[in-house]
Amino acid sequence: QVQLMESGGDSVQAGGSLRLSCTASRYFYCLGWFRQLPGKEREGVASVYSGGSNTYNYGDSVRDRFRISRDVVKNTVTLQMNSLKPEDTAMYYCAAADRGGGCGLFAANYPYWGQGTQVTVSS
Repeated sequence: QVQLMESGGDSVQAGGSLRLSCTASRYFYCLGWFRQLPGKEREGVASVYSGGSNTYNYGDSVRDRFRISRDVVKNTVTLQMNSLKPEDTAMYYCAAADRGGGCGLFAANYPYWGQGTQVTVSS
């Protein structure tokens, strides 16, 4: 059974940093982070595809502030979030896929999801 377990969500003030981690039960070519507010569509934040060399994708609103990384031995993916803003407040989900050629930031490309971890940024 595939499992994705997120951790690291917290409440911080604007300008602060958080580090989210996700541990997968096995290796996946694609690992990504998405976020969602109640009543809103899930938004792609960052992803990494390991098909030889790593390919990274970032959402426009986080490109200069967040960094995704993975440890293929430990089957973990980490999202380092810096310069957090109130608009970064959301439930953050880890996602995984075995899609050849990459998965990007399209939620439909990811069949496996974690339970989510809440990030709250106050002004």
